[in-house]
Amino acid sequence: MRLLIDSHAFLWWAEAFPALGSGAHRAISDPVNEVLISVAALWELTIKVTSGKLSLATDLETIVANQGFAVLPIAFPHLRCLAGLPRFHRDPFDRMMIAQALAEGIPIATGDRAFADYAVQVVW
Repeated sequence: MRLLIDSHAFLWWAEAFPALGSGAHRAISDPVNEVLISVAALWELTIKVTSGKLSLATDLETIVANQGFAVLPIAFPHLRCLAGLPRFHRDPFDRMMIAQALAEGIPIATGDRAFADYAVQVVW
């Protein structure tokens, strides 16, 4: 299975934080699954690091590589899906990840309850 992880799931996985949902933990740790992180999540995290709202022990590129995750770029099918999304969720980074999950037909690992307002499959 291909699985997209959102920003907090990525951080909680990388830091072995116990708040990560058990379903997300199982899916991310399953070596059969291809785990993806959106460039939108990395962009969001970079903003938080550079603004001082988040501190990381190492840079994002190293964390992604060490975890063996693939980066999902933003492509035109994602933008088309984003354009049609209702405005249930106002966070632009989350909206892009929702659009990517829908366009790719893959689940997303997130504990954000606002994702449930969309037809995206959530793993948590």
